[in-house]
Amino acid sequence: MAKGKRIAVILDTDIGTDIDDTWALAMLLKSPELDTRLVVGATGNTTYRASLIARLLETAGRTDIPVAVGIHQDRTFGEAQRPWVEDYDLARYPGTVEYDGVQTLVRTIMDSPEDITLIGIGPVTNIAAALDVEPKIASRCRFVGMLGSIRRHHENKEGAIAEYNVAQDIPACQKVFAAPWKSLTITPLDTCGSVRLEGDAYAALCDCPDPLIKAVIENYRIWLGGKPDGGRTSILFDTVAIYLAFATELLVMETMSIRIADSGYMVSDTGGPGVQVAMDWKDPAKYRDFLTRRLLG
Repeated sequence: MAKGKRIAVILDTDIGTDIDDTWALAMLLKSPELDTRLVVGATGNTTYRASLIARLLETAGRTDIPVAVGIHQDRTFGEAQRPWVEDYDLARYPGTVEYDGVQTLVRTIMDSPEDITLIGIGPVTNIAAALDVEPKIASRCRFVGMLGSIRRHHENKEGAIAEYNVAQDIPACQKVFAAPWKSLTITPLDTCGSVRLEGDAYAALCDCPDPLIKAVIENYRIWLGGKPDGGRTSILFDTVAIYLAFATELLVMETMSIRIADSGYMVSDTGGPGVQVAMDWKDPAKYRDFLTRRLLG
C-alpha cells in the first residue's frame, strides 16, 4: 500500500448474534487506514442485521457507507440485540440501503477502480453466493476472515474444533477457501479466541463519551441480558480480522495449505492454496492496548 493510501474494504458480518461483531464494526469505523465501501448483513434474519448496521453507522455519523441486506435464511439465529433496533426503520436510513446484498457485493467489487479487501466475520454464505454470480471477484480481492481453529480454540484451550463461522455453512466456506483470491488471510481461534478488554481499559470504554462507543456499550449490556459484565468485555474475536485488514506486526503469521473438511475442521492439504494464518501473538498485551486506544479514538 502506498504511504497515506487508504485500503478499500467491504465488511460481511453476522452482527447481532455474538456482540464481538459490534465491537469490530466500531473498530473498523475508527481505523483511518480503512475506507469502508459497503457493510453487508449475513445469515439468519439479515434485515435485523442490516438494521443494526444502519443504526450504528447513523450513530457514528457515517451514513455515507451503504448497507446491504444479505441472503435471508429461515433458520433461527440469536437476535439478542433486537431491543436496540425494535423501533428503528431501516427504510429511513439516511444513506443507501440495498436489498440484494449478493448483487451489491459483486457490483461494488467489480466497479471498484482499486482492489478490495473483503473482510468476512461471520458464516460466508453471502460471499460464496457472490462467487457463484461472478467468479472474477476473487481476482479483485484480498480476503481476510475470522474463521476456523488450527491447534487451539477458545481461551487458548488445546485442540482444534469446528469453529462456528465455518460450521454454520461448511459448503460456503469450502468454496471461499478454494477461490483464487489475491491473498487469503485468517485469524483462527488460536489467536482471536482469547482477546478481552478488562480493568482500566474496559472502564475507560464504559466512560467514553463518543456516541458510537456509548452505543456499543449499550448493545453489550442488552446482549448480556441483565447478567453482570464482570468488569470486562466478552471475547472480541472479530476485531482481529479488522486488524489483519491493515497490519500483521503484532501477530506471528504462518503460511499454510488448508482445506475445509466436510466435518467443518480445517485440515492440511498439500495441494491447497497458501493461506496466511495468524497463529500466535508476539505480545497480546500490546494488541489489547492498541485496540483500546483505537476504540477510544
